[in-house]
Amino acid sequence: MQLMSGRNAAGGGLRERKKRATRAALAEAAVRLAAEHGVEKVTVEAISAAAGVSVRTFFNYFDTRDDAFVAVDSDAQSRVRRSVLDAPAALSPLDAVREAIRAELAEAEHRHELWRLHAEVLRAAPHLLVRKISAHMADETELAEAVAERIRARAGSSRGAPATRSASAEAAASVAASATEEDRRAALDLYPRLLAAVATTAVRVSLEHWCARQDELSFPDVFQETFSLLAAGLPAPPVR
Repeated sequence: MQLMSGRNAAGGGLRERKKRATRAALAEAAVRLAAEHGVEKVTVEAISAAAGVSVRTFFNYFDTRDDAFVAVDSDAQSRVRRSVLDAPAALSPLDAVREAIRAELAEAEHRHELWRLHAEVLRAAPHLLVRKISAHMADETELAEAVAERIRARAGSSRGAPATRSASAEAAASVAASATEEDRRAALDLYPRLLAAVATTAVRVSLEHWCARQDELSFPDVFQETFSLLAAGLPAPPVR
């Protein structure tokens, strides 16, 4: 789930906000240049100049040129994960995920041009699309881990234990940090994996549906309807 919002500069100290803003500017410059000229014609020098920084600064944020093409709003998943974990205990896992994603997509209607350009760049460069799919899978695993941790915390609370991270959750997080992506997914139960996968797909479908009908619908309405259908168990629509 690669989200793009205006919240990149939120949170952290001034230095961290500036670093996030610079990284975001480089990623956006890379996408816009690639959409205009083609990926293979875009150089690190051109990306750096468009973002107003030096080539040396570029390599402070990215190891290769291609990294910049797939890094648009790379902080989003960490924010979503934190929001899921911090959501009110009364919310169901689905509602917690929905609210976390909704907050990230609050400025979606102002950013759809960049999303469209990014999609065009990826479609025109299969090697970048493969990298993006890998990034999506990693994001999905991270979201599933947050859902699993939230479920563990609620279970502990229902037994009278404090609703904080348990020792087992801390241990699981430590193991996950050193495990491979495949190992991390295999360690998860079905429900967290399914919820993360469904939520990720729901975001993509919501965006595609809204982009095709911008004159008729607002994105918040489409997003809300999508998750309402999921919460209701995807009932069949009435016959018209």
